[in-house]
Amino acid sequence: MSNPSHRIATKQIKFPAQAGTEVRVRQTRHAFLFGCAEFSTLPYVAGEMPEAEAVAAERRYGHMAELFNQVTLPFYWGRYEPEQGKPDFTRMKKAAEWLAAKGMRLKGHPLSWHTVCAPWLLDFSNEKILQIQLERIKRDVTAFNGLIDDWDVINEAVIMPIFDKYDNAMTRVCKERGRIKLIKELFAAAREANPNATLLINDFDMSEAYDILVEGVLEAGIKIDAIGLQSHMHQGCWTPEKMADVLERFSRFGLPLHFTEVSLVSGDIMPAHIVDLNDHQVTEWPSTPESEARQAREVAWFYDTLYNHPLVQAITYWSFKDGLWLNAPSGLVDHDSYAKPAYTALHDRIKGSWWTPEHTQTVDADGMITVTGTKGDYLAVADSGQEISFSIQ
Repeated sequence: MSNPSHRIATKQIKFPAQAGTEVRVRQTRHAFLFGCAEFSTLPYVAGEMPEAEAVAAERRYGHMAELFNQVTLPFYWGRYEPEQGKPDFTRMKKAAEWLAAKGMRLKGHPLSWHTVCAPWLLDFSNEKILQIQLERIKRDVTAFNGLIDDWDVINEAVIMPIFDKYDNAMTRVCKERGRIKLIKELFAAAREANPNATLLINDFDMSEAYDILVEGVLEAGIKIDAIGLQSHMHQGCWTPEKMADVLERFSRFGLPLHFTEVSLVSGDIMPAHIVDLNDHQVTEWPSTPESEARQAREVAWFYDTLYNHPLVQAITYWSFKDGLWLNAPSGLVDHDSYAKPAYTALHDRIKGSWWTPEHTQTVDADGMITVTGTKGDYLAVADSGQEISFSIQ
């Protein structure tokens, strides 16, 4: 869990004080994106939680703010806009502003997906569905410009045109137009709405079908800013061989890699024969001390491996609290929002081994201080109160 050299840099900073002045330097933020999915922010900020749940939520958000610098918010179309023309904008904007005030970088997930698609779209022709989809992207990306600047533009495109569990508008459109042509139009709409946004393609399919799709997208001239790789491990942690294979295959594109959906359970492992994780429906899925210890070891190994890889720029844990997805004990905090061993293992890294300790620098004869540390944001303060903020990249 040492800090790899490619995560460290040195910078000289002009400090407004005379030579010999001692300056306290402390890191305030990682450049690396350590994120989580925390969808319950919406009802909490809107005041819709019962008091007991709100108390636990406050404890959870304290843990979250201590560890993470990015949060993913839910833009699943069928839930965000269950009735055409009436998006859940007010609650989402309030939640986004609340999280941003806590120093979080925000990501929207997703702009286009066949699952949780708006059911009212089925009343329209494929041509009209696509038009409404593109308008939706421009509307939402524009509305949150400057507040949410990271987006999963399309989710799970590998399976989108052949998805057959139920009828939905985006499978219809994708089947008719083809994946790459559809992806090109979706990314163009998002790019037009926010030219400075970080736009991702995202998928759970880690087979060659996904890297072939990425290759086709790039060959078509579509600019994607990062490749989103899901890693829900309810059926057991990836083996070192699988990790090496995934990193090797997707690194060949030379693009930033974002591990967008990481989950590991602290209970019984889901049966291996289940293809769709959503098919595992259980009312009780308890976390046990033995499994929590295993989860902590696996989380530590997974993050260590990814943080050591130079192309990995972001890891998002999914979800932060037990039971929020598939009733699984996959959180870093338990049902009552108390930290689990996996949280402690991550904290030892993110705010420990991978964090620059607060230290003293002396202003030299040229009025400079020289700081070597983990890439990210810093604050330097003299006893006189003079201070300066800077970044090491």
